[in-house]
Amino acid sequence: MSEVDSRAIVSTGARLGKNVRIGAFAFVGDGVELGDECILEPQAVVRGPARVGRKNIFDSFSSVGGDPQDLKFGGEHTELVIGDGNRFREFSTVSRGTTGGGGVTRIGDDNLFMAYSHVAHDCIVGSHTVFANGATLAGHVTVEDYVNVGAFSPVHQFCRVGRYAYIGACTVITQDVPPFSRVVTERDTKCYGVNTVGLERRGFDRERLDTIERAFRLLLRSKLNTTQAVEQIRAQLNGSPDVRELVEFIETAQRGLHK
Repeated sequence: MSEVDSRAIVSTGARLGKNVRIGAFAFVGDGVELGDECILEPQAVVRGPARVGRKNIFDSFSSVGGDPQDLKFGGEHTELVIGDGNRFREFSTVSRGTTGGGGVTRIGDDNLFMAYSHVAHDCIVGSHTVFANGATLAGHVTVEDYVNVGAFSPVHQFCRVGRYAYIGACTVITQDVPPFSRVVTERDTKCYGVNTVGLERRGFDRERLDTIERAFRLLLRSKLNTTQAVEQIRAQLNGSPDVRELVEFIETAQRGLHK
């Protein structure tokens, strides 16, 4: 027996399987087929035409099955096909296909789409993939099974990502990614000194700022390694509570330090 909150909107043209649960203010549109045991949390949206398998969970504010974001789209009949056991977290979005791309966006089984991830029109996503927060597929992308797409990583249209590939966070993909590979954008993140303006706004006077700046000059510009720089900072500036905080932070770092 399905459970539909009285405040939900379910189109008369939608078909619900067994034991479907639809929360308050959720929306199920025309042409949507929801398989058994699907869950729409409050304010989730599934538009159609869309064929959705069993045990899919749509978290609040996810929006699945919407029109493709393609200027050529003119309201043609296109659809979204989703397998079983997928999870669409908050604000994730999936578009239907376009006639120029075959008319269908397809998603397999047991995938996790984290918050703000996006699957565009005519994409094919396999099974057992993970899309981290903000991961984005442009149109016509193929992602094979067991792929991990890192946070805020966009994949250019028509690219393919092979099985078991790993795309690191904030990596821009403009070509095909081989199966079994690990692809990560080079990171050259540097520390450029003291957040002077921010500290002034928080009431740090010139004497405090001068002491902190002296510590950072030793840390970043003295050509000493971090251990040697900390020794000099402690020896020269240890009377400052700000410097002691900085030194303690450096000495307890578990993942290294941006310099």
